[in-house]
Amino acid sequence: MQHSGNRNSAIGAIARLLGLKPGEFVAVAWSFVYFFSLLSAYYMLRSVREAMAIVGGTQNIPWLFTGTFVVMILATPLFGWVASRFPRKQFLPCVYYFFIFNILIFFVAFTYAQRNDLETVWIARAFFVWLSVFNLFVVSVFWSFMADIYSKEQGRRLFGIISAGGSTGALLGPLLTSVLVVPLGFQNLLPLSAFLLMFSVYCVAQLRRWSERQPAEDRADSLDGSRPIGGGALAGVRQVLTSPFLAAIATGGVFASLMGTALYIYMAQLVSETFSTTDQQTQVFALLDALTNALALIGQLIIVKQVVQRFGIGVSLAVLPIVSIVGFALLAANPVFIVIAAVQVARRSLTFGLAKPTSDMLYTVVSPEEKYKAKNFIETALYRGGDLVGAWAVRMMAGLGLGLSGISLVCVPIAAIWTVIALWLGKDYKRRDKAISEGRNV
Repeated sequence: MQHSGNRNSAIGAIARLLGLKPGEFVAVAWSFVYFFSLLSAYYMLRSVREAMAIVGGTQNIPWLFTGTFVVMILATPLFGWVASRFPRKQFLPCVYYFFIFNILIFFVAFTYAQRNDLETVWIARAFFVWLSVFNLFVVSVFWSFMADIYSKEQGRRLFGIISAGGSTGALLGPLLTSVLVVPLGFQNLLPLSAFLLMFSVYCVAQLRRWSERQPAEDRADSLDGSRPIGGGALAGVRQVLTSPFLAAIATGGVFASLMGTALYIYMAQLVSETFSTTDQQTQVFALLDALTNALALIGQLIIVKQVVQRFGIGVSLAVLPIVSIVGFALLAANPVFIVIAAVQVARRSLTFGLAKPTSDMLYTVVSPEEKYKAKNFIETALYRGGDLVGAWAVRMMAGLGLGLSGISLVCVPIAAIWTVIALWLGKDYKRRDKAISEGRNV
């Protein structure tokens, strides 16, 4: 009995430290582990993807982004159709089962090619495109689920903590990759990633049971997981086109993607010139990911809740574009590896440590259908559309004689416009939140 009392006291102390209310600890713990498993699985493979981009030559990266965008455009209405016709408790696990099967197919393909001394360039390209689709779909579905089972007030308090679970996994994944990839070979990391993704399915089941046990009044604005969402397969597209709030979220996401793609291409070129083997290149990308995710974890545990509570969602969203203005200005003045690496790590750590958990809070003031369909469209098809435009824009500007310095100058005014959009989103979020609290339509 005493051991049980000590355990309960410890849990209570942790709950108070993290700002959890009674009844939330179990759900937040499962959400934390769920996101940890999901991003551990992804980040074990992300560094492999970056090395796969180099296999066919960095000059072909725009074509890889083009292929990714085409696949995403085809996949988005298919996802919308599935979400419209099948209950959430059915289609969420099926999304993960589908990707687990894909991982195992790539494992077999890479292993067979290497054992028989076959060319792997086309398998590498297919893997790049597939993983670029995989990460956006599984993470988007995760946050749609979070926005569905937690209330607006809970989202403001808890999403930073839950995001920390993802960053912990995103830190462990590349660290494991950096240690294991050279002695084991990159292809042997795929089955471990599939196992972690399988555990995510178990976490979904636990969270669904917790949500169904909550009082009905606490789930009044939540979607019943036993029923299909309904609506059309292209509803997410229509919602983004007709809602200024969703359109602003989409525009900010596209701007972020444009700038991130420019940095990505130049980083890939420099790593390709410096390191000769796929396993070494994978190791370098894994170490950069580990540093990024360590900083993101600090932001999620310490910074995001404080910034949102003290300054509001608009200011929290504006931090990343403001840092982007400074970073690209520095890069324009001094376009060398150490600066681009620092800007890349700073932007990506702020994206996951502050901007992403804050932007996910925006979806607590939209309809259940918008949480799944519009959010998925924004974070998959539109995001990869930004990658596509960014990749070809960089190639075009490079053809006109603009190097990294000139392209960085182009990014500065884009980041300034993005800052204005972020502040407007904060104001419209407050308006929507107030209207919902008063029972009015938004």
